[in-house]
Amino acid sequence: MKALVEFIVGKLANHPDKVTVTETEEDGAVQLKLVVCEDDKGKIIGKQGRVIKAVRALVGAAATKQGKRAFLEVE
Repeated sequence: MKALVEFIVGKLANHPDKVTVTETEEDGAVQLKLVVCEDDKGKIIGKQGRVIKAVRALVGAAATKQGKRAFLEVE
């Protein structure tokens, strides 16, 4: 799932080299922390959070397919 988030956000960001994703897993739940450049935060979040909601939906679907739960947090 880390690679999925890096791929999607890397394509959206103006500074894809500054996209960092850390993944931790506990009890079947995967927590992903996304760190992007300050200039890209607005673009990644999108109007009314639509872009990040879509990314979270994709990550959630991938996690469900693996029998896990996933949480994506933007820092």
